[in-house]
Amino acid sequence: MAKEMSSGSTTAPPPSHSTTPRPGLAGILLGAIPLPKWALIAVAVAVAVLLLLFLICVIKCYCNKKKPKKKEKVNLLSVSSSTTASLVQPEMEDLEQSPEDKKRGKLQYSLEYNLRAQEMKVGVKQAADLKAMDSGGTSDPYVIVYLTSDMRKKYETKVFRKTLHPVFNESFTFQVPQAEVPESTLVMQVYDFNRFAKHNIIGEVRLPLASVNLQCAIEQWSDLAAASKVEQEQLGEVCFSLRYVPSTGKLTVVVLEAKKLKRMDSHGLSDPFVKVHLILNRKKWKKRKTSVKKNTLNPYFNEVFVFEVPFNQIQNVDLVISVWDHDKMTKNEQIGKLFLGCRATGNQLRHWSDMLSNPRRPIAQWHSLQAVDVVDKALGLKTHLKLPLHTR
Repeated sequence: MAKEMSSGSTTAPPPSHSTTPRPGLAGILLGAIPLPKWALIAVAVAVAVLLLLFLICVIKCYCNKKKPKKKEKVNLLSVSSSTTASLVQPEMEDLEQSPEDKKRGKLQYSLEYNLRAQEMKVGVKQAADLKAMDSGGTSDPYVIVYLTSDMRKKYETKVFRKTLHPVFNESFTFQVPQAEVPESTLVMQVYDFNRFAKHNIIGEVRLPLASVNLQCAIEQWSDLAAASKVEQEQLGEVCFSLRYVPSTGKLTVVVLEAKKLKRMDSHGLSDPFVKVHLILNRKKWKKRKTSVKKNTLNPYFNEVFVFEVPFNQIQNVDLVISVWDHDKMTKNEQIGKLFLGCRATGNQLRHWSDMLSNPRRPIAQWHSLQAVDVVDKALGLKTHLKLPLHTR
């Protein structure tokens, strides 16, 4: 019995002990959530990313508070002169629009038109609060007066030394026909006199006469404005027609009329006539001229000139129209001119092209006269050199 018990005790298996660890709190919680394992992992990653972003934001805000921005300083010694100028100097547009620059002063003047005598009397009274142009804080002002319809005739007042409030009390008379009054502008420019350098303009007053009631005399103050660009002198306009017949090689030029010509005589009129030149290969070829019309700025000619120009030469021809003022005692003066041809531009080229594209049909058009030197430069005429004669 005892043997059986002892043998049984020796052969009986020991009590079983499990080798797997017991689940912890996280395992119990995960086991309690009814989700698959991959879903739990995705949720955990998302939470970790959000926490990381939150920490980054907190650190960034803390650093910004810790290091406030310092004011930027520019070391002018470390940059080039051109850069320095751009940093410390304003733009020209800002200078022109600054309030101080607009304070050029003001001018008092009077205006009276005599309808019977066709005269305009301009009185330059005084100026006040002029802009100082000299280093001493003063100016040496004087006034130039002219009409845009006749820029050749300009008047000047006396120069007043070292003052910003000159009193001129001078008057000037212009001969202006009533028909030309609405098309003209009265210009009064205040200059600072300088004996050894160019005179500087302080400002100007421009008064379009079309906006003025000239039935009664006026006297008023006007603020000086910045001087505008020098206007191109109005020389007048000329109207003519062109007709070319290729089969016969005949070029017909009809000088019809001109208007608003520049005054060339002392009495305010001119004695105009028109010259028509043909230039072949930049050399003068043929010429004609109209009759002279006395004492007028709006002559009517209606004169016909016919030139023979072979069709194979028409592309090499320049037609020059010039308006002259006739003078018996002195040399005739050119008022203005223009040229047409394949080398021309603008309205002149368009007129020439219309003539070529409409054979046998006269094409009439108005043209503005241009300065003589400008046209001559564009033509670039070849000069004829005279060779010296050899004498034995």
